[in-house]
Amino acid sequence: MARYLLRRFGFLLVSLALASVVLFALLRMLPGDPANALTSVGASPEQIAAARHSIGSDKPLPEQFTHWIGQLASGDLGTSFVSSLPVGPEVSSRLDVTVPLTLAAFVLAVVIAVPTGFVAAYKRRTWYGSLLSGVSQLGIAVPVFWLGMILIDVFALNAGWLPAGGFPPDGWDQPGEAVRSLVLPVVTIALVMSASLIRYVRSATLDVLGSDYLRTARALGSSFGRAVWRHGLRNASVPVISILGIELASTLLGAVVVESVYALPGLGSMLATGIAQHDYPVIQGVLFVSTLAVLIIGFAADLVQRIVDPRLRGRLSGGSR
Repeated sequence: MARYLLRRFGFLLVSLALASVVLFALLRMLPGDPANALTSVGASPEQIAAARHSIGSDKPLPEQFTHWIGQLASGDLGTSFVSSLPVGPEVSSRLDVTVPLTLAAFVLAVVIAVPTGFVAAYKRRTWYGSLLSGVSQLGIAVPVFWLGMILIDVFALNAGWLPAGGFPPDGWDQPGEAVRSLVLPVVTIALVMSASLIRYVRSATLDVLGSDYLRTARALGSSFGRAVWRHGLRNASVPVISILGIELASTLLGAVVVESVYALPGLGSMLATGIAQHDYPVIQGVLFVSTLAVLIIGFAADLVQRIVDPRLRGRLSGGSR
C-alpha cells in the first residue's frame, strides 16, 4: 500500500507540473494584451509599453514561466496585474464560499441520488420506477443556469423565503445569513448533479441485482435485504465511487456558472473577472488551485475504491511483489 501511495503521489506531482505548463502556454496563446487593463482607452504605445514592463509581460516567455514556477514552489500564487494585491489570500477568501457550496451540494446530491437510484432499479417494472428513471433523464438535460433562474423566481422573488443572490459582507461571521444565501445555489447544483448520479446508481444496482453471487446468497437462505447489504452494496459502490469523484471535481470546476447566477463571491466569479481583465496571475492562481483540488479528489476516489474493493487490493499487492 505504501508503494501504491508513493506512486500515486508521484503521478499527482507530475500531472500538476504538466498542467502548469499547459495552463501557462494556453493563457499566452489567448488574444488580448493584459497591459490594456492597466491603461485607458487611446493610450499611447509608450504607455502600453510601460504597462507591459510594470507587469513583466514584456519579458521572454521562458523567463516568465520560470518566475511563475518559482513563485509556486514558495507557495506564492503571484500578484494581480489589476489590483496589485496578492492572489493567494484572495483565492483563500473565495474558497470560503466555493468549498461549502460544492461540498453541501455534493452531499445533498448523494442523499437524493443513492436511495432514488436504488428504488428506480429495484422497482424498474413499476410505474414509479419508470417515472424516477424518466425524471432523472430529463434532469440531465436541464441547464444549471436555467434551473437557478427558476428557483430564484419561485422561492426568492415570488415567495420571498430566500435571498435571490449575494453573500453577507461579513461572510461566515453572519452564519445564519451565509447559510440562507447558499440554500438556493446548493439546491440548484444538487438537483442537476443528482439527476446524473441516479442513472449511475440505478445501473450499478441493476448489475448487482442480476448477479450470480446475489442469487446464490438468496438460495442459501439470506433475505433480500441481508444479501444486498452483505454482498451487493460493496460491489455496487465501486463504480459509483469513481463517478462521485468525477462529479465532485466537475462541480468545483463548474461553480463559475452558479456563482454568476447567484452573484456569489467565490472562485468562479474571481475567475470570470480575471478572464475579462486578462489578469494572468488571477487566472493562473484560480485554475492552478482548481487543478490541484481535482487531482486530490481523483487520488482520494481511487484510494477509497481500493479500500472498498478487495480485488483491487489484491492487484495492488500482486503488483508490488
